[in-house]
Amino acid sequence: MAIESYYHFRYTGLTMSTILVTGSAGFIGSNLTELLLNDGHTVIGIDNFNDYYDPLLKHHNNTPLTSHKNYHFFNGDIRNKETISQIFNSHPIDIMIHLAAMAGVRYSIENPSLYFDVNINGTVTLLDACRHHNVTQVLFASSSSVYGNTAKVPFTESDNVDCPISPYAASKKAGELLCYTYHHLFNINIACLRFFTVYGPRQRPEMAIHKFTKMIDHNETIPVFNNGNCLRDYTYIDDITQGICKIMNSQFTYDIINLGESATTSTKKMVQIIESSLGKKARIDLLPAQPGDVDQTYADISHAKKNYGYNPQFPLQKGIDNFITWYTATKEETKCQ
Repeated sequence: MAIESYYHFRYTGLTMSTILVTGSAGFIGSNLTELLLNDGHTVIGIDNFNDYYDPLLKHHNNTPLTSHKNYHFFNGDIRNKETISQIFNSHPIDIMIHLAAMAGVRYSIENPSLYFDVNINGTVTLLDACRHHNVTQVLFASSSSVYGNTAKVPFTESDNVDCPISPYAASKKAGELLCYTYHHLFNINIACLRFFTVYGPRQRPEMAIHKFTKMIDHNETIPVFNNGNCLRDYTYIDDITQGICKIMNSQFTYDIINLGESATTSTKKMVQIIESSLGKKARIDLLPAQPGDVDQTYADISHAKKNYGYNPQFPLQKGIDNFITWYTATKEETKCQ
């Protein structure tokens, strides 16, 4: 499969960097790596192809990238100090973009120790390596999950986030605190990016838009929790990668930044958009809310817009149309749909 994208924000007149992307074979990681390579950077990637979802999907994401002369990939675990040391010793890394993590709210409730091990100990291993190799610019992938079930909307970066309602959310809040500690002690400039319900081509198969599209396409009944009343700030992948690159090329010391669309859509409405774009009617099973799921997410993105030039371009209808185009084109090719 050729490397392609529906949208690229282009950068000109910038110094090319060597960038470590953790989780580079994943959904966000592979899209970001592709963009960075197309913009002339050198990317050092690491991923361990864990089995949280079918590893073949991540291999499918990663394989076309490996043909690029400026992509150097390591199959390894971010908790492995020897692997991380090898990466930092063999490449002059300018920037680290730390995306690798155990993802997903519901699975974290069943496996909290795994989430804390990967998301906290792995982050410490990487920050320590940055400290000892003089890498002074880090972007850390946090999550809108840290806001919990706060009633105040939209969510702003200054809101209190001391009440996470899942181990996944707690591990991301802990990651932000670790980042501040390393910034304070070792003068590492760190931006913590709170992503809001990212979707688009290569999206993980258990996430709602991908899962529902597949099930509707196969005439299966889709489980819709909280009776379809959950509100989500769905953010298209190219808006996220554009935002990451904007921030990467900006000045910051320690900052927390929301990256979302700043619009909310109910699950019911999201299903209707998929139905319209796919051209098939959904069979729906309305169910109660699940533990750990927040009622709504809604990003205030004024800080990202004003200080980093963030400018999302994909309302949900446009983004789902792009996703359906990708899904239809690749469902036979991947054989993992």
